[in-house]
Amino acid sequence: MNVLYSCLKPFRQHDGDRVDSVNGNGSGSNSNNSYLVREAKGGLLWCRDLGKFGSGEFSMAVVQANQILEDQSQIESGPFGTFVGVYDGHGGPEAARYVCDHLYRHFQVAAEMQGNVTTETIERAVQLTEEGFTAYVSELWSTRPNIATVGTCCLIGVICQQTLFVANLGDSRVVLGKKVGNTGVTAAIQLSREHNANLEEVRQELRELHPNDPQIVILRHGVWRVKGIIQVSRSIGDVYMKHSRYNQEPINAKYRLPEPMNMPILTGNPSVISHPLHPNDSFLIFASDGLWEHLSNEKAVDIVHSHPRAGSAKRLIKAALQEAAKKREMRYSDLKKIDKKVRRHFHDDITVIVLFLNHDLISRVTVQDPPLSIRSDLEHL
Repeated sequence: MNVLYSCLKPFRQHDGDRVDSVNGNGSGSNSNNSYLVREAKGGLLWCRDLGKFGSGEFSMAVVQANQILEDQSQIESGPFGTFVGVYDGHGGPEAARYVCDHLYRHFQVAAEMQGNVTTETIERAVQLTEEGFTAYVSELWSTRPNIATVGTCCLIGVICQQTLFVANLGDSRVVLGKKVGNTGVTAAIQLSREHNANLEEVRQELRELHPNDPQIVILRHGVWRVKGIIQVSRSIGDVYMKHSRYNQEPINAKYRLPEPMNMPILTGNPSVISHPLHPNDSFLIFASDGLWEHLSNEKAVDIVHSHPRAGSAKRLIKAALQEAAKKREMRYSDLKKIDKKVRRHFHDDITVIVLFLNHDLISRVTVQDPPLSIRSDLEHL
């Protein structure tokens, strides 16, 4: 009961208890095998120990804690570089799944129209995805009104022409592992800006945007929340906090505001930065906040730096779960026995993608490798 089942053979698309994960040419390969690892009592871990993408190698893993997995993630390589997405859903899986289905397509169209990748390219893709999900909510409002209370954080990375673009809504995080000269030390540098009301700068931003609302952020049980309801201040979805027509019956009373909504409370506008990639930039860790709740930036970078590349993402998840168990004064082996849904009281769904950067590949003018499209997905289990 305490030991993970051994890794199984690669999956086929949507085949019973299998997960669809497709490499560039649609067939399996030794370097891009997918593995599903089941714990003995309902816990689920999906992992790709090591694979290749256009700018290097990657490791990818997801562990489920909710009854239905609310995290989604993807890696895409194509003519406009490599695209990475981590989508941490809340209130349900629908928004994260929608973003995983549509955001990259919008990115491709925007990049083709501009002929390259810019900050505006990514902002446009996010805007179209937000508008699309809002329209989806409108279609379902009469039959599934609580879809209005579903949202997702959204962390995007794009590597194109020796530049890394990072866009973020919510509290997922990307951390760079950077070599410090010839010292053998790898420093941890956080590249994304988080939008969580527990951060003073986010509370100050909200107060400036809503100067006439003394209740824009409320401290409850030691946690700061926007309007006392939600921790993140930016997201895709959560339309009940953006459009007044959805902040009314029949949605659950706990989501309804006591006063009229005169302007959006949350925003779907991402924070975007560009980072020129240097030879000392060794690897990137993209992860949902379920990882960062238990591991510091420095600890995560040290784990990746100090071990072989293969299995890096899975190793980070294990370290986070060990910390979660320690906080509850229990053994890691006992935590693994706890069923999904109940396990959410101990840790969140956790998604991790580690990109190992090959600067010889990054410096190439054109992408020569076949396209890669992979999506971690436990939906069918």
